[in-house]
Amino acid sequence: MIGGDDVVIIGAPRSGTNMLRDVLTALPGYATWPCDEINLTWRHGNRAFPSDELQAIHATPKVVNYLRSRFDKIRQKTGARGVVEKTCANSLRVEFVHRVKPDARYLFITRDGLDAAASAMARWNAPLDLGYTASKVRFVPPTDLGFYGARFTANLVQKRRFMSERQAVGWWGPKPRDWRELSRTRPLDEVCLLQWQRCVEVAHRGLVSIPKDQVLHLSYEAFVRDPRAGLRDVLTFLERDDLYEEAAISSVSASSIGKGRASLDHESQSRLSAMGRTTLERLGYGG
Repeated sequence: MIGGDDVVIIGAPRSGTNMLRDVLTALPGYATWPCDEINLTWRHGNRAFPSDELQAIHATPKVVNYLRSRFDKIRQKTGARGVVEKTCANSLRVEFVHRVKPDARYLFITRDGLDAAASAMARWNAPLDLGYTASKVRFVPPTDLGFYGARFTANLVQKRRFMSERQAVGWWGPKPRDWRELSRTRPLDEVCLLQWQRCVEVAHRGLVSIPKDQVLHLSYEAFVRDPRAGLRDVLTFLERDDLYEEAAISSVSASSIGKGRASLDHESQSRLSAMGRTTLERLGYGG
């Protein structure tokens, strides 16, 4: 079973992917994993690849069958008609994901890059949340636990030894192909802005290869300002207008719009805006 009712949410970190997943899974017939993301599940069979930018060629028959079985397991366990998935690193490997889920619908959500980058900075050096980590470990393929356990420990030790508010220590979130160089040569705010930009641009290029009737581009700001209209647009795209429920959007708030930009000083805003100008302007955010 491939799953024509499955929904894959594509978006950079801190861009509304969690919000959108929670809205959809509050509706009857949709379910997801009982954890935030399943990046290490997606990387099964390609765990040694140096970044999250897996290509279509990496979706071997064995990998495809394994990943489809994970979706089917959630479907069977919950009785859901559609499974919703929102791992942010998938924005760096859309064509790979499409090989696995060729009949899924894709929701591409984008947010002002400066808001997203500032929010990511807060997450980057946040204290370890054992409950959050444990919930994700449950879905790491057993044969990969030793491999990732060693990497996780090394990353944690590095962060504790060299924690910095201005420098990227270790790594958090999706890994573009140049993540090591970015971590070594850029301050944290630039790393977060460039991570956002890489995710958006790589996703955009990958989504072009998917039939247009399978892709819907959403603005985070537009959705949270008018969640009723936003949800109706999504359900029309999914051909499930009958599922609309006001309760699904009861916790959606526009209070975070502009919050990240406001937390940055003038110099940082100017520098980051210049770095991301091409992408920001293409998305309608200005420089």
